[in-house]
Amino acid sequence: MATSRPDGRTALVTGGSRGIGKAVSLRLAREGVLVAVHYGHDDEAAQATVKEIEAGGGRALAVRAELGVPGDADAVWDGFDRGLVALGAEPGVDIVVNNAGITLPRHLADVTEEDYDRVFAVNTRAPFFVLQRALPRLRDGGRIVNISSAASRVAYPPLVAYAMSKGALDTLTLALAAQLGPRGITVNTVAPGFTDTGINPTLADPQIRRALAAASVFDRLGTPADIADAVAFLAGGDGRWITGHWLDATGGVRLGH
Repeated sequence: MATSRPDGRTALVTGGSRGIGKAVSLRLAREGVLVAVHYGHDDEAAQATVKEIEAGGGRALAVRAELGVPGDADAVWDGFDRGLVALGAEPGVDIVVNNAGITLPRHLADVTEEDYDRVFAVNTRAPFFVLQRALPRLRDGGRIVNISSAASRVAYPPLVAYAMSKGALDTLTLALAAQLGPRGITVNTVAPGFTDTGINPTLADPQIRRALAAASVFDRLGTPADIADAVAFLAGGDGRWITGHWLDATGGVRLGH
């Protein structure tokens, strides 16, 4: 699909080079948004995403910064600011998508203190300070979308620490929605369910794949594009009257149970 003409908006997508983040980056770029594709380590994946956007007529830049370490938020925004200058773009940001995160597939008894600290550093602390540093850059009428998980609203013991970290992110959405409403900025959460990102090794097992697909009322796994379309709606003009919302993007997982 060809990219539309640039519309003047700029977005930061954390974890934007693979999986759901890549789909969000591509989707926003098709809307004419200049996309900053943040990533942690995989230079090849980030450059491939940028080139794919450019090949479709869009504009993008890659921002490398490891999350979950001291100074991570400053590193993200320093790279973002420098990237805009290099492209001759106006400073500031209109859309921030907090997508980057790590999982921790362990029951309570098996979670170490190091595990716990790491998952919260990446999934909760990093987006908190990314948004704190975003505030002076975020234009009035902007959009913030936090990518959470259905695990924050259902009992799923094998992901207890991960679910807790996402639950904290859900609370951040509510607080910021109230704070930023006077500026016309919406803040929402999108919560995926079982999604085929291509980087989940358990989905290579046909039995596991089948069981997870059956959890949806549509009898299939979600795709990154399914999630990206939901994000794009909230990030666009049509989502202007929705804020503080937790959007179930699971395909009806556990519906009726």
